[in-house]
This record gives sequence, structure tokens and C-alpha cells, in this order.
Amino acid sequence: MGPRVSGAPIPRRTVVGYALGSVGTGGFGTLPGLVLAYYLTDTLGVAAGLASLAVTLPKVWDVVIDPFVGARSDASAARRGSRRPFLLAGALMLPPLFAAVFAAPAALQEAAAAVWVVVTFVAAATAFSLFQVPYIALPAEIAPDYASRTRLLAPRIAVLAVAILAFGAGGPLVRDAAGGGRTGYAVMGVVSGLVIGLGMLAAWWGAPRRAVAAGTHAAPVAVVSRADEAALLDGLPAAPMPGRRGDALRAGLAALRELPPFRALLATFVLQALATGAMLGSAQYVATYTLGDEAAVTYLFVALVAPALLVMPLATRLAHRIGKRRALVGSSALFACAALALLPAREAAGPWVYGPVALAGVAYAGMQLYPLAMLPDVAVVDAREHGVDRAGVLGGVWTAGETAGLALGPTLVLALLALTGFVSSTGDATAAQPDSALTGIVVAFSLLPAVLVGLSLLPLSRYRLDADVVDAPEPPEATS
Repeated sequence: MGPRVSGAPIPRRTVVGYALGSVGTGGFGTLPGLVLAYYLTDTLGVAAGLASLAVTLPKVWDVVIDPFVGARSDASAARRGSRRPFLLAGALMLPPLFAAVFAAPAALQEAAAAVWVVVTFVAAATAFSLFQVPYIALPAEIAPDYASRTRLLAPRIAVLAVAILAFGAGGPLVRDAAGGGRTGYAVMGVVSGLVIGLGMLAAWWGAPRRAVAAGTHAAPVAVVSRADEAALLDGLPAAPMPGRRGDALRAGLAALRELPPFRALLATFVLQALATGAMLGSAQYVATYTLGDEAAVTYLFVALVAPALLVMPLATRLAHRIGKRRALVGSSALFACAALALLPAREAAGPWVYGPVALAGVAYAGMQLYPLAMLPDVAVVDAREHGVDRAGVLGGVWTAGETAGLALGPTLVLALLALTGFVSSTGDATAAQPDSALTGIVVAFSLLPAVLVGLSLLPLSRYRLDADVVDAPEPPEATS
């Protein structure tokens, strides 16, 4: 990693391009989590248990492919000084593959339709990994210090909130405007895939041609040969040359083993991604079966995401005032309380539910901003202590954890629905549900996310990288 210039400005093109990349990450992370489970159970007629398997298997693949992409991204940055080829490949590949996920042929029903979704979603997840892993690694290379990473990430999280709102609210609107059913989902997939691809292309456009520490005054990351790269990595026996998937997985495991702050932060974020995924995955069921209006999912999304846009400047100032970790603790506690407040919706559903959802949206802004601003801090300290840039490896493990959490959240929802007797349906018919399933839907939307976020505070209590440690000129004596 190149030398760092404290206080040097980050080019506007880089800030804008990096922020717009969240259009892609927000779309891919939100829309499948929101409607894929519902698409499987209520359009393709897939039983809830089988549907849970269909949304989980692609995320098992993520655990394999994300660290591999991260390792190869690091190798590309070392040899060429740039991660841009990965960003471009993902941006070009994802749109048609994303559209295919929601375009199951009419001849496929139930189990066969589930297989179609699994195969196409695995392919789309691979394309997304090519983009997302190096995208996550970039802040450690383009922002010079603890505070500037929060400033770089704040516009990105604001765009992410807009993207989540646009895809979460607009995706179902496009589906319904196209007539619903298989045709509606197919149109939604095409439109959403194209917009996702454009956001990814913006990140590729804005990414530095040569990785720099910050601004135009920093030196580029040194370009090294394969032999030099291997020699550097030989100095780290636990992180072998990542030329194969097995080596990449070992490099990711080595990073987890060697970096206690990374373990703590990753565990926190995965648990919170599970909580977010559970709330997203159950929102459409709440709209249909609790609020009695399938279209109400749009209002739930507006209530969740709009407050995040309003409070983002305050969230940034809060991090500067009390530190990122303490700010994340406060956001997490607020989210858990807001989720618990939704429990009475089973017996007394009504417009009041949008209030606690909006409060959760205020907390959600911090739950997105702070961990993503803390991750490059971990990468910087790691590079300073070990002398090798592993930002891509860390980004690969992080992305695997994030995508797995967001996907396993709906999996937990589907498992809970299966246990409570949820009845799947096909076409436009809405099946009558037993009382147990109606209770399960509300529990999945409220109690389950609250418990998961509460648990995330345990590993967060072990994270110790505050500003004085991150910006220290010499390696700190303890970073765990």
C-alpha cells in the first residue's frame, strides 16, 4: 500500500464514482432479499422448506468465490496498481444474469423452478463478487486516515439508502405495473439488472487508474512482478500465494486468525446482516398477510430507508464526536428496540407499524455507515503491521459474510414459516394462512431481527481500533 498523505483531498470523480457504485450493491443486496423468497413460494409454487434451500445454496458458493476474488484482486493491484478490471467485468456480466434469476420459463414449476433460480443466482452472485470484493477494498487505498474514511463512506451510504429505497419500493412497483406473476417479475429483473449495471460502471469510471493513498499528491501503489509478489507473501507463512481457490481460502482464514479486530467486526456485521436480511425477507409477507395489502411493502420500505437519508449527516458527525464503535453500539441498540416494538402487529396491525419501522431506519443508517468505515481501518493497520496489502482478501471475506448474512436472513424467515405451517401458492392466488403462520410472519419481522442485533453487540465489545490506534505512526502494542 502506498504512502499516506494525511488531510490530502480525495478527487471528486473518485468520491462520486465510489458513491454511485452503491446503486449496484444496493440493488443486488436488496431486491433478491426482498422478493426472491416470495417469488419462489407465491409465484413459482415452491414449498417454503425447498425455497429456503434455494436461496441458501448460492451463498454457500459466495463463501468460496469471494475470498478467491479478493486474493486475485490483491494480486492485480500489486502487479498493475489497479483493481478496475474486476469492477468492469462484474458490471458487464451481472445485468443479464440478474434478469435470468427472475425469468424462470413457464414450463418449470416447483422443484424444477427452484433449480433454475439456484443456477442463475449462483452465476449472478459470481458476477457480483467480481465487482463487490474489490469495491469494498478501495477505501483503504484512496482515503488517507481514520476520519477521511468516514467522509468517503458517508456519500456512499447515502446513495446506498437511495438505492435500497428505489429498488425496494420501485422493484415491486415495476413488477405490479407489468402485470405481476412471472411476466411482472421478468420485467422487474431486466429493468433492475440494467440499473444495477449502470451503478457498477460508475464505480469503474471513478476508480483511480492507479491505486493511490489519497488525492493526487500520494504516490501510486508499487507495481511488482509475480516473483516479487511471491517473495513478499513468503514473508507471511499464513497467507500463501493466492493463485488457486484453496490458497485464497487459506489466505482468508489466515486473516481471520491473525486479526482479532477483523474477526470482531466481521462477526458483528454478519449478525446485523442476518437481522437486516430477516426484516427484508419478511417485509413482503407482512405487507400481504399482516397489513392485508401486497403493495404495502413499498410503504414499509419508504419508512425504513427515508429516515436514513435524513440522518446521514448527523451520523457522520456523531462518529467524529464519539468514535465509530460507540456510534455503532448506539445505532444497534436503537434498531433492536424499534424491532421489538413491532411485536404487537400480530394482534393490532395498522398504520402505526410505520413509526417503529422509521425508527429502525434511523438506526439502519449507522449500522451501514460505521462498519464499512471501520473495515478500511482494519486493512490499514494490517498493512502497517505486516507490510503486505491484504485489503482484497479482507474485502473478499467481508463480502462473503455480508452476502451470506443477507441471504440467510430470508432463509431463517422461510424456515420459521415452514415450522409455523405457512401455505405456499402459485400464480395470483393468495392462500389462506393458519394463525401459527401469521404469528411466525410477525416474529420474523420483529423479534428475530432484534435478537440478532442484540447478539451482534457481543463481538463488537471486543473491537478496539479507535482513531489513536488507526492513525498511530508506529504499530500499536495491542490491536485486539
